[in-house]
Amino acid sequence: MYNPSPFQVDDPTALHALIQAHPLGCLVTQSDAGLDANHLPFELLQGESAPPRLIAHVARANPVWQQVRDGGPVLVIFRAEHAYISPDWYPSKHETHEQVPTWNYRVVHAHGRIKVRDDEKFVRGVVGRLTRRHEALNNAQAPWKMSDAPPDYLQRMLGAIVGLEIAVERLEGKFKLGQNKHERDRLGAAQALDERGHADLARRMRQP
Repeated sequence: MYNPSPFQVDDPTALHALIQAHPLGCLVTQSDAGLDANHLPFELLQGESAPPRLIAHVARANPVWQQVRDGGPVLVIFRAEHAYISPDWYPSKHETHEQVPTWNYRVVHAHGRIKVRDDEKFVRGVVGRLTRRHEALNNAQAPWKMSDAPPDYLQRMLGAIVGLEIAVERLEGKFKLGQNKHERDRLGAAQALDERGHADLARRMRQP
């Protein structure tokens, strides 16, 4: 990833936080069938002594789990808030007209090695943890539980998916928030974003 120094983020805490807040990642793989990309919700597991791991599952009908090689390199892309930035939002543009459009965003690229986990216990754990976390965040008043489903139906559903485990070897963070602009231009663009409903990105740009 092209990542000029003003936008580089190396702090693991910040990178992990983006992954946890925006868990729908794009898994990019390379096999004899060529390049492939799958959009999957991931769980980030961290241990004190072990490297972080990304856990996900795919439909058994998805050929990716048969195409990848255990231990093969993969890339997972996580993207947070993003928006178009107009030159008109920079105060200096109206004085010099020396500004061009751009796009601001925050992304994390996770490089690692993949392992297919085709066993019911692992898959049940993946679904259980993902369900508990996201039901608590999105449906806390009456969270759905795996036990709500009939046991035979749940068993069939679990049998229809395959687990994936990625040992993360390297994280790259790019938080492009106007750090290369003068403060008044960066804040001017943030104000325009606020007015257009991009409050999260505007807040990030005020604290790059």
